[in-house]
This record gives sequence, C-alpha cells and structure tokens, in this order.
Amino acid sequence: MLHMGELYLINSLVIFVYMVMLFLIALKIKDNSIIDINWGLGFVIISWSSMIITNNISITAIIVNSLITLWGIRLATHLWIRSIGTGEDFRYVNMRKAWGKNVVFISFFRIFMFQGAIMLLLSYPIMRANLSGIDSINFFMIAGIVVWFIGFIFQVVGDYQLSQFKKNRINKEQVLNTGLWRYTRHPNYFGEATMWWGIFLIIVTLDYGWIGLFSALFINFLLLRVSGVPFLDRRYKNNVEYQKYKQETSRFIPLPPKKISSQS
Repeated sequence: MLHMGELYLINSLVIFVYMVMLFLIALKIKDNSIIDINWGLGFVIISWSSMIITNNISITAIIVNSLITLWGIRLATHLWIRSIGTGEDFRYVNMRKAWGKNVVFISFFRIFMFQGAIMLLLSYPIMRANLSGIDSINFFMIAGIVVWFIGFIFQVVGDYQLSQFKKNRINKEQVLNTGLWRYTRHPNYFGEATMWWGIFLIIVTLDYGWIGLFSALFINFLLLRVSGVPFLDRRYKNNVEYQKYKQETSRFIPLPPKKISSQS
C-alpha cells in the first residue's frame, strides 16, 4: 500500500515539472505574474494525480477533487480575464527591477519553486482524501461541503463585486464599501480560508485526517499575516478613504460595520 511520504514525493516531482514549465513560459513572455493565474490549477493537478497514483476512487476523493477543481478553474479563469491587456502585475515588475541582472535565477527559486513548495504543504488534505478516502458520507463531510460552498460563494461574489466596482469607479482613491465588502475588507480572502476549513472538515475523520488542521491554519496565516491582508493594507496606507473604511469594517470575518463617532 502506498504511504503518504511516497505520495508526497511523487506529487513533488509532478509540481516541480509544472513549475519549471511555468517558469520557462514566464521567461519567454517576460511575465512572472502567470504564477498567480496558474496557482489554483496546481492544486487541481495534485488532486487528480493523487487519484491516479493511489487508484482510490472513493466518495471522499471524488468530493474533494471535484471541489478543488471547481475552485481552481474558477480562480484561474477569473485571474486570466482580469489580466488581459494589463501586462505583468506591478508586484512582479518591482521584483524584476529590484533583482536586476539576477532576476532569472532569483525568480526561479523565490517565485516558482517557493510557491510550488507552499502548494505541496497546503495539499495534505487533498492527498489524504485520495489516499485514505472512504465510500460513505458522515456528518463532518456534509458540514465540510456546506462550509466549503459558503466560502466559495464569498470568493466568487466578492471577486465579482470588486471587478464591477473597478469598471465603474470615478478615480483610484474610491473604496468599495458595499455588498460583501461592507461587512469584511477581504470577502474573497475570507472565502478562500473558509473553503480550506471546509476541506479539513471533509477529511478530518479519515486516518490522520486531523493533520489537515495545519493546512487550514497555514492558509489563514498566509492570508492574514503574509501575502493577503497585510499587502493591501500597506498599498492603501496613504488613502484617506481607505483608512476610514478600515476603521469601520471588519478586517476578515464578516461583521456588521462599526459606528465611528465623529469628533468636532
């Protein structure tokens, strides 16, 4: 019987090849931001490669793989449409300038290999579902599916509301504070984290499924402390309207807006 370590090793090779291919394409078109578009698709690859490798076509595996595929393809499509005609994202443009003549070498490791490693760390619940999945449905699986779809709706609706706002805003200083964005400053990130908690609940009763807790905690850490919320807070630190919005609106978990008393 295949062990988790062996499955991780094989998927590491699969993701290494995937990231090398993305790196070569990025090198050709001079656009490292394609990593963002293809981020979700990496998890889709891990999902179905795990099923092929383990040959365990269980209900758990089918549910988890289907949810990951829905999320990954939707996210990739959204980011691809958003990127049309915009060129390389400004974050990667700044990295390119900072790294100078070493940009190729540094990009390979700090962008592509690094994100591939994070992808593998987060994918434990996916691999566990494919390795130890069962052919029955229990309360935790149903709860996990419900939680996952709540997160999915938050991300899809949040992304849609933001894209519509950007099309219609008068200037770049305007801040979206309606719809889901009235209750949380980051509904799309909240949705992302919630989906991973849903996946954890689906696999928690499997053998060693509890280890999936660390994947859910890790994505929360990344979104709240590293690449998600902090980045946007820094980007808009000089935006007066955003600072007011920041005082009134929950940072992450959707809550009613705060009433800020004005002082004369």
